[in-house]
Amino acid sequence: MDQSLSSGRGHVSVLSCFPPSVGRDVAVAVVKALGAGLGNPDTHNPLHTDRQVKWTMEVLFYGLTLPLDSDTVKLCVDVYTDWLMALISPGDSIPPPINREPNLYVQVILRHLYSLFLPRSDQVSPVYLSLCQQVLYAVQSVARESAVMSRDTWETLLHFLLRINHAMLAPPTTTGGVSEQLSHLSMAVLFEVWLLSCSRCFPSRSLWLTGRQMLSSWRHQPAVVEQWSRVIAALTSRLLLLTFGPSFPHFKVPDEDAALIPADMDDQRISHTWFRFLHLLSNPVDLSRPAVVGLTSSSQEETLRESHLPNIFFRAMRGVSTLVDAFLGVTVVNKEPTEELQPHTGLTTRINFRDRLPSLGAAVTKSPFKDRLPSYGLSRPRSGSAPPTPVNILSMPSMPPSTTPPTPHNPHHWKCSSQPPPTSPHLCSSPRPSPSPLRCDVDSLLHLFGCWLFDAALLSRDPIPPVGQCDVTVMPERWAAGRAEACGTLCRIFACKKTSEDILSVYLSRFYLVLLPGLQVSEESCLPVLASILLNSTCLFCCDLRGVNLLLPSFISALENVLLDRDLLRFKNFVNPVDLRRASILILLSLLPLPLRFGSVQSEVLLNGRFSGDDVTGGSFLSLRPRLIGVLTGALQTETDTTNTQIILAAILNLVQDSALSEAAGQIQQEAASQCGGVSRSRRIWVTTGSPSTSGSGGTRRTRGTAVQSDTAGVLWVQFVRLLTQRLTAQWRNDSAVCLSALEVLGGLAKVEVSVDESERRRAVTSVCSYIVFQCSRPPPLHSRDLHSIIVAAFNCLNIWLTRHPAMLDHQECLLEVLEIVELGISGSKSTQEEEVRCKEEKDLNPASLRVKEAAEATLSCVMQVSGAFPLLGRRLDEDALIGCSTLSDSSMKKFRYFVVDSSVILAMLEQPQGPEHAPCPSLTVLIRGPSGHHTWTLQLHLQPREGRTLAKHTPIPERRGADQGDAGIQCGVQYHLFPENIDRTPSVTADLSIPALHEIVTEQMQQQLEHLQAILKMQLQVEAWPQVSGWSAVMATCRPPPPITNFQTARLFLSHLGLLTPETLKVPGTSGVPAQLVSLDSSLPGFTEDLRHLDQLPSRNCDSAFVFFMRARQRTAAEILRNVESSRSVSSHFLDFLSSLGWPVEVGRRQAGGIGTNSSEFLSVLGDSGGSVFNGEKFVLLNADALTEITFIVPSSSSHIDWLKSPQDVEPPTELPSNLQRHSESSPAEDMKSFRFTLSSTGSESKVLIVWVERFEDIERFPLSQLLSEMKIETQTSVSNIQLIFIHPLKTGLYRICFHVNATSKFSLVVPLVNGSVVSKRCLGFLVRETVINCCHRRRLESDSAPPPHVRRKHMISDIILRYRSRCSEPAFYSALFQEP
Repeated sequence: MDQSLSSGRGHVSVLSCFPPSVGRDVAVAVVKALGAGLGNPDTHNPLHTDRQVKWTMEVLFYGLTLPLDSDTVKLCVDVYTDWLMALISPGDSIPPPINREPNLYVQVILRHLYSLFLPRSDQVSPVYLSLCQQVLYAVQSVARESAVMSRDTWETLLHFLLRINHAMLAPPTTTGGVSEQLSHLSMAVLFEVWLLSCSRCFPSRSLWLTGRQMLSSWRHQPAVVEQWSRVIAALTSRLLLLTFGPSFPHFKVPDEDAALIPADMDDQRISHTWFRFLHLLSNPVDLSRPAVVGLTSSSQEETLRESHLPNIFFRAMRGVSTLVDAFLGVTVVNKEPTEELQPHTGLTTRINFRDRLPSLGAAVTKSPFKDRLPSYGLSRPRSGSAPPTPVNILSMPSMPPSTTPPTPHNPHHWKCSSQPPPTSPHLCSSPRPSPSPLRCDVDSLLHLFGCWLFDAALLSRDPIPPVGQCDVTVMPERWAAGRAEACGTLCRIFACKKTSEDILSVYLSRFYLVLLPGLQVSEESCLPVLASILLNSTCLFCCDLRGVNLLLPSFISALENVLLDRDLLRFKNFVNPVDLRRASILILLSLLPLPLRFGSVQSEVLLNGRFSGDDVTGGSFLSLRPRLIGVLTGALQTETDTTNTQIILAAILNLVQDSALSEAAGQIQQEAASQCGGVSRSRRIWVTTGSPSTSGSGGTRRTRGTAVQSDTAGVLWVQFVRLLTQRLTAQWRNDSAVCLSALEVLGGLAKVEVSVDESERRRAVTSVCSYIVFQCSRPPPLHSRDLHSIIVAAFNCLNIWLTRHPAMLDHQECLLEVLEIVELGISGSKSTQEEEVRCKEEKDLNPASLRVKEAAEATLSCVMQVSGAFPLLGRRLDEDALIGCSTLSDSSMKKFRYFVVDSSVILAMLEQPQGPEHAPCPSLTVLIRGPSGHHTWTLQLHLQPREGRTLAKHTPIPERRGADQGDAGIQCGVQYHLFPENIDRTPSVTADLSIPALHEIVTEQMQQQLEHLQAILKMQLQVEAWPQVSGWSAVMATCRPPPPITNFQTARLFLSHLGLLTPETLKVPGTSGVPAQLVSLDSSLPGFTEDLRHLDQLPSRNCDSAFVFFMRARQRTAAEILRNVESSRSVSSHFLDFLSSLGWPVEVGRRQAGGIGTNSSEFLSVLGDSGGSVFNGEKFVLLNADALTEITFIVPSSSSHIDWLKSPQDVEPPTELPSNLQRHSESSPAEDMKSFRFTLSSTGSESKVLIVWVERFEDIERFPLSQLLSEMKIETQTSVSNIQLIFIHPLKTGLYRICFHVNATSKFSLVVPLVNGSVVSKRCLGFLVRETVINCCHRRRLESDSAPPPHVRRKHMISDIILRYRSRCSEPAFYSALFQEP
């Protein structure tokens, strides 16, 4: 470098030997003569020999050193820049010797022009800056367009640019100095010319070393790091394309930056140039060491306080971070406007490589050189020419404007702000795409950038010597931006570890040593570093890093200080609190299953990186669980963001269900004895890993469990249910997205089996009812589709609670409250006790919406028919099963009478006596088909109570008797009295006089009737007295009942007893289109049988379906994936366990009436040797059903030939069913297959859920979705947008990582309880997957107008049947038919 700097310094012009006035006069005279001919094309240059040219160049060389008060220096620059064009094309204004040997003379000209850039007193004048720009433009143009430059000329040109930059940039930055004015342009020209040289004439090794040494001494200039970042980003973009191929995500850089790399540069030179440019700046961490940067001791104090070294250090680390993101395959577009970034570097504008700079406003005469320059134009530099900004990087906040006013004659004056850079960077966390599966290994990235990143991340551990009076206590904070950028980049690198990838232990240990002090929360800790670590560590515990669980206490301490702080005042200056809390919540999701997974396993936590003495503190993972629960509870109470709240709600259901299942398995009870001391140990771990002052400063904001009993599933259930219901009716009631997730979580908690007081469940139901009342009572302008969707979801949540816990309805107040809510949903108002009683048909119906009314009707049906009646045993009966026919035919239909009651219920009545005893009493079997489902009842009419009927003995009564009974005709001595005997002795009271005597009210007509009655009584007394007078014994026959009959019109009796056989019920009301209350159906009409069968196939509960796949490592095609499940050897045993947890095997077409599952032995017997392909829908599926929902899980395979979009009639049934499952069904295989197909096609929502088990997490990005949809024949034009993918990846810890891909176009797209980034245990994986599938399909139905509830769909079908098959007979014919056989 010293040789390069000293080259040319010994040569001076011969005019320097004369007095200054002589040299000036000679230079002025010669230059004027040469300048006069520059602008005239007809003038030829007077210099014809080499001696003349060399003498003139000595004069021009001297003229460049003259003051700028005249035009001499400008004319010298014009002449030299014009002669430089000889390398491009010869011209008449150029001397012939130069045209003949341009390389030789250009090398001399460049050495002469160097004197223009030497320090002088008038450097800051606009004229001087304009001349420097002119020289740089000329050099740039020569390098771009010359085709005759020799290697020596290239070397000289690069040496020239290095020397002038060193002259301007090596000294410390001064406000308004030439380095501040020209640094961007000079560095831009240097780097562009250097790249052109790499393509045409690769620089020598010594020149690379010289350039590296010089750039190391210029690093304190903002332009150096800025331009280096842009060049290395453009080179990286080309390098990645050559290294990884076109399938690797393209690293996008601005077009003008990409154009810097010559298109003709070969592949080998690209890699060499990239590596040398990468190290051209040396170690960027040296920027934090002013002495290493090269500042003089006298200027270090001023530089440390006033310069932009910390900001430049941050810019350098951000450039490295950009490169790391590029190698990871992450392309992120910087959304921040460039104008906001400019103050961060102290620059008010930027130079574009390919653009000319704006005029500086100096009065400069027309130069002939400018006429010969290519027409690139003079335009304002592009505002967005910075390199791409990576995710989660530091971006310095805007600085106050400079107090120094700009120069009036320099509107585009480049200057650096004199204000010191801020000490608090701004952390940005825009959405980050997934890294490419083709990315390089972690070790490879750390080999390239690890040294710089680790040095920068551990910067605070290096002592900084005091300089002068500098306050060294604040020094680490000055470098917080760069250090935080380095820590965040390291976290991103390690979080992108591939499945089964091994990382060197030395890198892991250094990384953990970076995180341990960075996660400390104390007054001395660096908050930007802490925030950067949290923002970039969301996946750190999900990628199977060796030893990462040792950081659990440190991360918990950091999460406590972030999530339990409502305002985050300490972080607001440099980070978006919402983004920081979201990252912390995602980390919390990955930590929650760890304590129960590892239980009493002891962990060792380091303190200050030492392993001796008391620096190692042990504790069990289970001892940290109370703190995690406290963080989760506190986060829910302090969170205000909608998305963050929904993620926390998802974690709540995961935690409670895992705890309940763990307790049921007896795992927690074994640890109860050791837990009493475990909590105190967890405190000790937390204190030792953090700062001693942490517990004191943040203790008031923490909420954690203090005893083992507080962590039981029952206590957690009560705590979270109370918290959710309280906030649902208060803070969240105006946030529809949060309310929907909260209602789904409440519904999930209702399914968790815990032992709690029944009053807690009633309290939850009361809260849901109160929430419905509040939403329905909103003023009409606030009613919207979203509001009604939330009300429908609340009714659905209420249904779940009522069906799961029917005992609540035994409580009168709870039942009354539920019925009031149903009344509110159906009619739009609730009745009160003060109001008069009004019948249902008299009440005005004004519901909030039709959807709300339908939801309330479903709740009423749930209360009346479903709650307490589930699960149902046995199978559903139809006409065939009752009559015993093998097939459904019209002949079987003719044995039934069909009626419709209230236009909503179809009654099919069979009047044949049922049962083996054929009891001689009216017997009737009724098939009830209504909106709520299909039910079968057998009715018998008895005149005795059931208890007496079971003990009574049937004694036959003989028809005749041989002799009269002995007591016949004997008069018993019983005296009959019309009134009591003591009636006369009873004193009368006033009330007795209220009834008048008979003679007082008898009229003449009544008197005649009384006389007639008295005559009849007198005759009767004489008849009764006759046997006693005559002594004659009369024979009286025994009274016996008539013989019982066996033929009844039971249908008529049943309808009559229900009060339906009245003239009022048979007459059509006056309202047009409304049928009578009782209508008969004509079953003889064609199509009646088929329509009834379709009605039976319409389910009374929501039927959803999901497809399950197994994807082995590095599989790319759909055929490979579908072939995996053919054999159990191709799938893992954990996948088969997962299938068994989803549901129980059911043969295709068998409608599951109840929710009784099969045991594991039956699952294994059905599974056989397959890997799940037996459940491909041809013979079997996996079914999980409850009172409200039925989920079908299908495992498609390559042997499956089912077209899921084909009509049911076109599906070929299986030829034979396995013998071990013949007992489950009595219907034909053909009908079973058609029934199953019809169910999937008619009741499934448009949304399709695909569950994919991936062995290798990186394969998620290459999942062949389109191929699978095509293979399964379910792809439509809009199906891809409706696909929701749940990826399950098993971790080495035995836990499972969830990746959820969902269509995010809806505001309700965040489905719970499984969210992207969740980590769950094996115990609750099946439950959470089922809940997620149910919620996905439910939300899709809420958004769709073509997915009515099941009972509404059945109601519409019943209405169609009534319109088609209503009997048109007269009323007499209707009555007559009741007395006849059907």
